[in-house]
Amino acid sequence: MGKLDFIDEEIERLKEQGLYNIIRTIESAQGAWIIVDGKKVLNLCSNNYLGFANHPKLKEKAKEALEKYGVGPAAVRSIAGTLDLHLQLEKKLAQFKKCEDTLSLQSGFVCNQAVIPAICPSEEDVIFTDRLNHASIIDGVRLSKAKRVIYEHLNVDDLAQHLEENKNARRKLVVTDGVFSMDGDTAPLDKIVEVAEKYDAIVMVDDAHGEGVLGSYGRGITDHFGLHGRVDIEIGTLSKAFGVVGGYIAGTKKMIEYLRQKARPFLFSSAVTAADVAACIAAVEILEESDELVKKLWDNTRYFQREMKNLGFDTGKTQTPITPVMIGDAKLAWDFSKKLFENDIFAQAIGYPTVPKGEARIRVMISATHKREDLDFALERFDRIGKELGVIG
Repeated sequence: MGKLDFIDEEIERLKEQGLYNIIRTIESAQGAWIIVDGKKVLNLCSNNYLGFANHPKLKEKAKEALEKYGVGPAAVRSIAGTLDLHLQLEKKLAQFKKCEDTLSLQSGFVCNQAVIPAICPSEEDVIFTDRLNHASIIDGVRLSKAKRVIYEHLNVDDLAQHLEENKNARRKLVVTDGVFSMDGDTAPLDKIVEVAEKYDAIVMVDDAHGEGVLGSYGRGITDHFGLHGRVDIEIGTLSKAFGVVGGYIAGTKKMIEYLRQKARPFLFSSAVTAADVAACIAAVEILEESDELVKKLWDNTRYFQREMKNLGFDTGKTQTPITPVMIGDAKLAWDFSKKLFENDIFAQAIGYPTVPKGEARIRVMISATHKREDLDFALERFDRIGKELGVIG
């Protein structure tokens, strides 16, 4: 038996269980309709909430930065890779988020890996993390030597009990997603902050799917709950509603200064390119000027989710544009996704280990780029295929 034969066995097992992920290829810019594997399809997959991924202003600013700064920074931020554009973006983001300072990094994923081990590096520290937190939070926790405590999903009473049991820890860090990416539900951040303050715990929220979606002008979940100054660390991504790539950490000047000295992705990985940073600045400027796209996103969301429920689909407990169409069986979910693709709809199935076993779903991502006729097109096909596969009556 060869030393790599386990790979063949594992791949075959994934296929038999309906868990093998078919990774399709995008051949066009992101938008309501895209080319996937040579086929024009309605895009119900991407995180392009506001349509910024192909926005003319973002492309214009990226081109200008490319001509001025070239294609890459050629260094880490802490040595010779910090451009004036990086500082402009961080200032813009701080103004937008209504916080003292921000630090921009390569992605939202690495932001969690940057913050968590730096805040809680010792075995004397305790990290309290929601059971359904994103993989990037889980990996960030694993990089720390701190004790890990998992509290039940959205259960503030369970969190409070664990805080009480660990009240004498050197440092206490409560970490939660703002919007949970698979179910679309939101953290009760106001209640989390209240109990954390009682135990003098640091509060950190990853608002990857709340940016550009929740709060005034899309400022996110902290703004949504009016908690400015009470959430210690906010993690944002620039690859979803902002349409580009990168991530950032928002907080007090003291916190950000500490992370400039301690955050390993900042210290040991090259900076984001000038073109990407310039495009991100443009995205923030658009949101500062108008909330029209945020309103359109929510109009589309309310319409689609209402009509899906009227058709008999289970859309879970979503409170956001993330719309899980619950199927249950993983193989059935993939069959549903394949039939949707055959009928010009790009909506991928999500199964274990991304979601628990038995909770496979089609995750539909609504965008401000969708027109009403696009959503009606999708609803008709979901209705027909859902009946054909016995998902709805």
